[in-house]
Amino acid sequence: MDTLVAFAIAAIIGIFFVRGYLKTLKKQEAKARASAAKGAFFSEGPKSQHPHIDTAWCLGCGGCASVCPEGDVLAMIAGKAAIVNGHKCIGHGLCADACPVGAITMVLASPNMAADMPRLTPEYETSVENLFIVGELGGLALIKNAVNQGRDCLDTIASRLSANGTAKAAPDVFDVLIVGAGPAGISASLRAIELKLNYYRDRVIV
Repeated sequence: MDTLVAFAIAAIIGIFFVRGYLKTLKKQEAKARASAAKGAFFSEGPKSQHPHIDTAWCLGCGGCASVCPEGDVLAMIAGKAAIVNGHKCIGHGLCADACPVGAITMVLASPNMAADMPRLTPEYETSVENLFIVGELGGLALIKNAVNQGRDCLDTIASRLSANGTAKAAPDVFDVLIVGAGPAGISASLRAIELKLNYYRDRVIV
């Protein structure tokens, strides 16, 4: 009899806390939906790099929303992460790093959403063959992105040179010209050294 009473008391306490938790979740979701409606009213959506959420993989842990320093860019709606204020996103990618199942990837806004941004391939190449734009000129001013892009760009160039069977250039002929000495330019220069490419870096952007 005492055991039954103890179980009954435990069940009542458990129900009390569960109801409180569900009530809190309901309030948070209502707030998120209101924020999403407001965001849609004031903005057409993300302007540059932003998270893409695969809801099939999302666990609804909320880690992505909690790590975002920009506030209510992400929120939990119907138990899944969702973008509620995409125009506030600056593309640092902390949400993607925080996702335990890799349900978030960082993508660029569509050309019609970022009309003043250059149109680039996934390898950061422009419509001019072998002309690449990385870092701030590509619309992403964050140091982390610029460093990664500068490195990846040089990897692409090196792989093309290798695939084309390009012979070793003369001392006064460069494999690559790097314009700018920001985080992307410095990262590209260091990668060129690692890959033993003959490069020239112009510090002035023209």
